[in-house]
Amino acid sequence: MSVDAVLSAVDEAAMVALGATLAEACEPGAVVYLCGGLGMGKTTLSRGVVHGLGHRGAVKSPTYTLVEPYEFGELEVFHFDLYRLGDPTELEFMGIRDYFGPHSLCLVEWPERGHGVLPPADLAITIASAGSGRSLQVQARSDVGERILSRWQSAARA
Repeated sequence: MSVDAVLSAVDEAAMVALGATLAEACEPGAVVYLCGGLGMGKTTLSRGVVHGLGHRGAVKSPTYTLVEPYEFGELEVFHFDLYRLGDPTELEFMGIRDYFGPHSLCLVEWPERGHGVLPPADLAITIASAGSGRSLQVQARSDVGERILSRWQSAARA
């Protein structure tokens, strides 16, 4: 199953705004993969999602801790950064499967480093340079992903 869309962000503020609209479009239980090279805006997009859900504090990249949790009532958001992961089996030791459930939204940076251990993505976002801004190639990989993408595109156009 594949539904593709391309979104763009002209600067950091636009990337945060896209994250906020993604937050509105997401639903509990969703898994979102964030792909792209260093400095492409994966954490910036994640910050927009977390702020869009109501968090007012800092949103930092969990590069050294691997995961940063945020709670919003019944919804838990887990922001993963697997850049420094040595081997995917390390995720098993940290109880990775416990994070993915019906009341969580999981944002995973560098998901390829957890290949074989991570659950499949509902939505995969690949961020690349586009002039001075960024291009986001979005692929829905499930029915949940299709619903999220449809709502996100509508919100991003508004």
